[in-house]
Amino acid sequence: MPKLIWREPIETTTITNKPPGDAAPAPGLETVPKAREAPEAPEAPAEPRRRVITLGDIAGRESGGLVVLLVSIGALTLASDEFLTPNNLSNLARQVAIFGIIAVGELLVILTAGIDLSVGSVLGLAGASTAQLLVAGMPILPSILIGVGIGTALGIVNGLLVTRALLPPFIATLGMLGIARGLVLLSTDAQTIQGVPAAFQAIANGTILGIPNLLIIAAVVVAVMWFVLTRTVFGRYIYAVGSNPESARLAGVPVRMVTISVYMISGLLAGLGGVLLASRLGAGIPTAGTGFELNAIAACVIGGASLFGAKGSAIGAATGALIMGVLNNGGNLLAINAFYLQIAIGVLILVAVGFDQLNTRRSAASG
Repeated sequence: MPKLIWREPIETTTITNKPPGDAAPAPGLETVPKAREAPEAPEAPAEPRRRVITLGDIAGRESGGLVVLLVSIGALTLASDEFLTPNNLSNLARQVAIFGIIAVGELLVILTAGIDLSVGSVLGLAGASTAQLLVAGMPILPSILIGVGIGTALGIVNGLLVTRALLPPFIATLGMLGIARGLVLLSTDAQTIQGVPAAFQAIANGTILGIPNLLIIAAVVVAVMWFVLTRTVFGRYIYAVGSNPESARLAGVPVRMVTISVYMISGLLAGLGGVLLASRLGAGIPTAGTGFELNAIAACVIGGASLFGAKGSAIGAATGALIMGVLNNGGNLLAINAFYLQIAIGVLILVAVGFDQLNTRRSAASG
């Protein structure tokens, strides 16, 4: 008798001559159920990896700038007893405010992967023109509006040169830098415009509840730009254009209009900065604003903006301007050679750009 070999039963079917189509179960159709298999033991769920929350998760790209700012403030507080005095903080606020306003305008252009090298010259032209109008007897408000309007008009010209004439932003704004500086030197005969009304000077030098007016104006500008960039469709358009203008165009974004708008806003804020600087100094200085464009770009980069576009925030640009102001102020208090401060700011720019490139490569490798 052959030896039986055990095997698991399988499902079998016996077919009889039962006519098809009957809904009742056929008595001749027998099904042998498959034997139950032992249930497999469930796999133990993998333990979730615990991730440490860092300052970067909370503050984003501005975290590096915030760390540098806090370290700088702490070091200067320990090194100088005059740093935290009300008088010094008031002067620091007035110095940083104008840089912050210009830096926020520069940021909008940088977010579209452009650059505006004309903001310093536009600032000088707007401030000197406002002072000339005031000395000539024009009321304060119209003079201010005309000064800001000059900056806005030059910003629109920059935008048209980039979008219509298809000039690279560097070349277009570099040309405007020379044009605006030449215009202010010609219109003033390279002479300081003095004799502006005291009421005009009170705009930048006055205070409200002990807070400098310049700081309040700068805070309002930063808050408005933060809202525009984070809570409006126009802000999303700016980031989209900076990320990929062709993809943005195919998605329905008015790329040309957005580009012209950011240059216009940059010119407007440069004009506003020129008016405020003339008010603070009590005069229209034709050489005012020289080198401000580099400081504005540096403030944006230190604050986390990428020169390749689509990365950065208004708060970051303001933080970068504050860092530069704190370093300059601390250098003056400690009698540090200004050349060393320039080296320190240059190193900060290199480190900020280096970290940005490193993070970009890491994201590309992991993505």
